[in-house]
Amino acid sequence: MGTFSEISEMKQWGALVLGGLILTAALYFTLFKSQRDENLQAQQQLETKLHENAELEAYRPKLAEMERQLASLKQQLEIERRIVPDEKQADDFIRAMMAEASKAGVEVRRFTARAVSSKDFYSELPFELEVDGPYYSMLNFFDRVGKLERIVNVSNLLVATTKKPSEAKTKRTYQYAPGESVVSTCVATTFFSHDITPTAPAKPGQVVRN
Repeated sequence: MGTFSEISEMKQWGALVLGGLILTAALYFTLFKSQRDENLQAQQQLETKLHENAELEAYRPKLAEMERQLASLKQQLEIERRIVPDEKQADDFIRAMMAEASKAGVEVRRFTARAVSSKDFYSELPFELEVDGPYYSMLNFFDRVGKLERIVNVSNLLVATTKKPSEAKTKRTYQYAPGESVVSTCVATTFFSHDITPTAPAKPGQVVRN
């Protein structure tokens, strides 16, 4: 077999060109093609991100308004929690009632808790009250209770004179001050919210009573 130098110049150039083509093809199907595929994948990811950014960019002018709405909703939620708390907060309720009684100039003689009554979305927290004082002070007291931030419903209201307190179904008679003219008993009910408890499905043969 002859050496490469013994081959004619034309054949030498042909061999070099063929070798170059083979090397180029090998590089294309290995290194270059792999790099091209990675670049294509990176380009697709970039286009996806640019598309997502373009969609989000449309919300930029609305961001300030959305933040204001969110702040407003948080403020409303705080107000609602003060009106109907998430917990009983019985001590806070009693202190608020006593404070209003003191401002109105009446005397709360008795605070007796009744059983809590649970509803679908809230629970009722009732208290029996015995109050005495001057007539207009008594009116002022109930007016103040009606304006409390926390919801309070007054029911079963009975009023009698201090001379016949039993007519208001009081538990006992007290030493009333000279300026006091009326005695009152009532049920003051406040409320607190709670999570909805899902009802368990009835078992076969079980009677469900509402």
